[in-house]
Amino acid sequence: MDGTVLVADDDRTIRTVLTQALTRAGCKVHATSSLMTLMRWVEEGKGDLVISDVIMPDGNGLEALPRIGKMRPGLPVIVISAQNTIMTAIQAAEAEAYDYLPKPFDLPDLMKRSARALDLKRRAPARVVVPREGGDDLPLVGRTAAMQALYRLVARVMNTDLAVLITGESGTGKSLIARAIHDFSDRRTQPFVVAQAGDLQGMDGPSSLMARAKGGSLVFDEVADYDDDTQARIVRMLDQMGDNAPRIMATSQTDLSARMEGGAFRQDLFYRLGGVTLHVPSLRERVDDIPLLADHFLARGERDMGSTRRLSNEARDLVRAYSWPGNVRQLENTLRRLMVTSAEVEITKAEVEAVLGNQPAMEPLKGGGEGEKLSASVARHLKRYFDLHGGALPPPGVYQRILREVEGPLIEIALDATAGNQAKCADLLGINRNTLRKKITDLDIRVTRRRKLM
Repeated sequence: MDGTVLVADDDRTIRTVLTQALTRAGCKVHATSSLMTLMRWVEEGKGDLVISDVIMPDGNGLEALPRIGKMRPGLPVIVISAQNTIMTAIQAAEAEAYDYLPKPFDLPDLMKRSARALDLKRRAPARVVVPREGGDDLPLVGRTAAMQALYRLVARVMNTDLAVLITGESGTGKSLIARAIHDFSDRRTQPFVVAQAGDLQGMDGPSSLMARAKGGSLVFDEVADYDDDTQARIVRMLDQMGDNAPRIMATSQTDLSARMEGGAFRQDLFYRLGGVTLHVPSLRERVDDIPLLADHFLARGERDMGSTRRLSNEARDLVRAYSWPGNVRQLENTLRRLMVTSAEVEITKAEVEAVLGNQPAMEPLKGGGEGEKLSASVARHLKRYFDLHGGALPPPGVYQRILREVEGPLIEIALDATAGNQAKCADLLGINRNTLRKKITDLDIRVTRRRKLM
């Protein structure tokens, strides 16, 4: 890697780590904690790449991007940020940042992105960032790899004309993603229309729907539930769209490809709706985001209801361990109820247990009697899980969810036992090292190498 990198971050540790890593890779590095100093370097023509934090003591790195673009149109900027809402990713994309990474970032990943950025010869001039209102109210909060990947994809597709299919379980926030794509796109001033199957009935249903949506966004909500006649109406309507057509989006908590293969969903409609597919992960797929979401909802409750509440450490652990079959919607409703019913400022574990006690969900594994076999403990846990759904079936995907809950702790404990040595861990588990690496990535497991004390 060759070139000069300008690093701007008020965290001394981050500046040191990046300086050492980039220097070892063959780069020259200028590091500062001041946005003003960074801008002076840029104006002086220094640097082939900028790596900048967002919140700096003397300014905002995102707000500086248009100025950097005007002074140095060919200078790529990688934005790093501890903020964890979708706004940062979208604003970085709008301001034509070369890339965006959340903190804590993976150093090898940042080095690869830096190498690609240094190979870039020229960037297009930056667009002006348009301020948005109400962005902080979007509960699209997440620091996990799954959510950050979703944010980046939303930022990439928001100003295209491709149809978007948004999948995910009930309560994950599919409609919020659709609304975010519209609100942050070039169509933001046009109508945002959410259509139900009934809106397409009658002779004038489709034409009336198109007239309402105009050049804005048209979302078919839970499209998997539409009958064959309604699906056929959508196909004909999409085939007849002309100028000033709306952006088409659809949501589904059902696997449309499986329904199509089973003959329950039209193939021609599937391919018209699936220009880009965005999967919104369930809370079980991003457990580390649950405390962040809990804090977000408690802060919102304080603003809306005027009452301050916080979770005790034990209550927070219980909230994190709960499986939340109703996902973000269930989590929000639970916390709002706790804010009303909790007697003190600090919400206790007992109060959380009382609220969650009547709700069907997968409870955390609890140890059985001494000498109990693992299979017996798992069987007891699974029976309890199915019983808690009151005769109804759990949400689809039980097999993968259970495997994930078992695999995650097993790999984490094995990594800890081998001091983070992946070769030893793979040997201990009896799996291929590449398989282990893939599982570490898929399960979002943090690996820390350390010297094992014996």
